[in-house]
Amino acid sequence: MPPFVVIWIWLCAYLNCAGWTLSALHQLNAAGYAVALALGLAALLVWSRTTGRGIRPTIYWPKLRHRFARGFPLAFLILASLALLGGALHGPTNYDALAYRTPRVLHWLAADQWHWIHTIFDRLNSRACAFEWVSAPLIALIETDRLLFLINMVSLLLLPGLVFSFFTRLGVRRRAAWHWMWLVPTGYCFLLQAGSIGNDLFGAVFALAAMDYALRAAKTGAAGDIAVSVLAAALMVGNKFGNVPLLLPWGAAIFPVGGKILRRPVWALAVGLIALLGSGLPIMVANQIKLHDWSGAGISRNGPKTDMFWRFADNCALLPVQNLAPPVFPFSKRWHDFVQSHIPARINAHLNQAMLESGATQFEIPEMQMEESAGLGFGVSLLALAAFAAARPWRRGHFPPAGDWSVRAARWLPWVALLAVLTQSGMSALARLLTAYYILLLPLLLMGAGHERLVRRRWWRGGGYAVFATSGLLLFVSPARPLFPVSWILDSQHVPDRAKSVYSVYAKRTDGFAPARALLPPGLKILGFIAYDSPETSLWYPFGYLQVEHICPEDTAADLKQRGLEYILAPVAGFEPWFNLSLDEWVANMHGQVVEKTNLQLRVSRNLGEWYLIRLKASPP
Repeated sequence: MPPFVVIWIWLCAYLNCAGWTLSALHQLNAAGYAVALALGLAALLVWSRTTGRGIRPTIYWPKLRHRFARGFPLAFLILASLALLGGALHGPTNYDALAYRTPRVLHWLAADQWHWIHTIFDRLNSRACAFEWVSAPLIALIETDRLLFLINMVSLLLLPGLVFSFFTRLGVRRRAAWHWMWLVPTGYCFLLQAGSIGNDLFGAVFALAAMDYALRAAKTGAAGDIAVSVLAAALMVGNKFGNVPLLLPWGAAIFPVGGKILRRPVWALAVGLIALLGSGLPIMVANQIKLHDWSGAGISRNGPKTDMFWRFADNCALLPVQNLAPPVFPFSKRWHDFVQSHIPARINAHLNQAMLESGATQFEIPEMQMEESAGLGFGVSLLALAAFAAARPWRRGHFPPAGDWSVRAARWLPWVALLAVLTQSGMSALARLLTAYYILLLPLLLMGAGHERLVRRRWWRGGGYAVFATSGLLLFVSPARPLFPVSWILDSQHVPDRAKSVYSVYAKRTDGFAPARALLPPGLKILGFIAYDSPETSLWYPFGYLQVEHICPEDTAADLKQRGLEYILAPVAGFEPWFNLSLDEWVANMHGQVVEKTNLQLRVSRNLGEWYLIRLKASPP
């Protein structure tokens, strides 16, 4: 039986290939996916009979019981179980997923194919889509997004084995690697997304597997290992275009054995085709044609910013601030005021010009670490830095033999890739965006004989259990998926209003548009929608009944009538910057009438916003 990670990589690659193929055939729907999955299963059975290898996983229960009877594995198992429980009890709340990752899949399924969606919200079109193609068959076949968190649960459970394998191949001692394989996945960016539908954890597994199987192939020379590495690298990029710099260390690791797969040209062609589709190449081509930017990253309301020096300086300060921030930080406002009062005005002006989001220049620390912004986190980051210092790497004989040049490159080039990101990123959630990078960066800090002795010391093991405890605390109190009755907070007289607001908004976010949906006339099949970065998924509930169509400034009343739009939902605030006129003026121009109004709070950082339900009247002659 192939390892679970190999099955996962081939499955995700196949689903990406199936998504693009069904789209080209205009069969991107439940029936198309049923046929595609049946064909995939048939091919797997043929492969099993041809090779004599089984397809049913073998689980050694006594071995598992023995493993999870020990402290570190048991602590990880408890945290993974809590993450699974949170995902099962609560609906999806990841804002980006609700705003564009799930809606884009719904738009594609409604049209039976991928297409460039007519919208002012560029992220619906320009972002990489490997996660979306894995979630599409679940949405198409069971018509719900409640099980999408299982994609990330699988990703979390694959991390420990991959971490151990990768660390030991780069020179981390086995005893040290065994302890760290349980600690590293408890980084906030991994653990908080395990019950979520965010896509950062999903891509981190592919980045790690691509490097691990490239190094493995150098030992085995097996074409299968090379193929797995190639597919994982493609999915790494296909999940987030921000992972492209990681192709540098991967290329160095795979280069010595890359030519071996070319000795089997048919096999190489098939793997190469699947890899190209999994890498998001069609999205890159579409971005280049539509936006003149293959990554889509330069498109924003403020326009591209290109001051590389100030971006690098800002990110070099932002990254440690975000990763060393306490898990719970009630002094967030005081910190914000302190930072703003101590940054010289001239430097602040340069930073604001260089960065795309204001949060990146204000070095914001949230009151609590959440999946939307969390990086590796306080616990793992601090313990890794403390271990690096305590192991005294400057001592002679500390480091293992250098190994061949590809191994040395695999240790150092992830740091070069990090430098490339630090010069380019202008986003405030830098720590989260680097989720796929962290594990590849750690071996250089953890290799050496000193770490093997260090993991036996009482203070280090106590620090490890403290990391587990703080991660568990975050899982328990996370506003996205709290594991306690939220009514305790909402009904208490002693809880600050800010905490009540945060938990209240998150509790409603899964179905944030429910009040607006309740205003729609019964039997409505298509709804016009005007919004930028709003959790649109809620408008589609229950899936398969209502189709949402976006409206852009250039659309005329005749265009809307031709598209069959009679009712339109639009926000009052934020309308004018896009349409260059107020919502009331636009309604008059469209010969419409406001039939209902409602107030919605879709983000914690925003107040209640007024939304209009508009009905288009017949155009005058």
